[in-house]
Amino acid sequence: MVPVRAERLAKSKRQGEDHVCRVMRHQKKTVKLGRTAEHRKALLANQVCSLIEHQRIKTTLAKAKAVRPLAERMVTLGKNGSIHARRTALATLRQKNAVKKLFDDIAPRSVERNGGYTRIVKLGQRKSDSARMAFIEWVDVEKVVEEKPAEEKKAKRKEAEVKSTETEAMREEPTAVEPAMKEEKPAEAPAPAEEPQPKKRRWFGRKSDAEK
Repeated sequence: MVPVRAERLAKSKRQGEDHVCRVMRHQKKTVKLGRTAEHRKALLANQVCSLIEHQRIKTTLAKAKAVRPLAERMVTLGKNGSIHARRTALATLRQKNAVKKLFDDIAPRSVERNGGYTRIVKLGQRKSDSARMAFIEWVDVEKVVEEKPAEEKKAKRKEAEVKSTETEAMREEPTAVEPAMKEEKPAEAPAPAEEPQPKKRRWFGRKSDAEK
């Protein structure tokens, strides 16, 4: 009886191990991006910091999809607002200015949202290697970013118009002055060309006729 019981226990143990090995890996996919783990973490952290600073970044579609979960996780930490959340975000992003802007500016704008803080806009293929490109931006980026470029464009247009008027005025002034200068100056007769005189050769080692 004892050997049979031992065999049954061993068989059930093997079946349990096989069941554990056959369990499917749900929600365990990691986008490698062709980099090691440390390089990938640093890349994604820098991308999120750039997104926080510039409100919108242009990158490949694969990187944008990899950046999106990390960016939204950082916004969730920012909405928490505790010291522990701030330290956790700093350990991930590694930039104090980005963490400060995240907690003070970006997270308060998303208080009423329960996720979906970013948007990916597909742009087509890159000319050099045909990589699929995309914009990744904050969903409420229009309220903050789109007003400044319009004012900058107006200022640049005004500066360009002022410069163009100044250059036209500078071009017109010499044309008005040149005819008056031409009228004032009388036509001078050309000076007679002097005939070239033959050069005297001096032979070293011989005395000239005057010295003799």
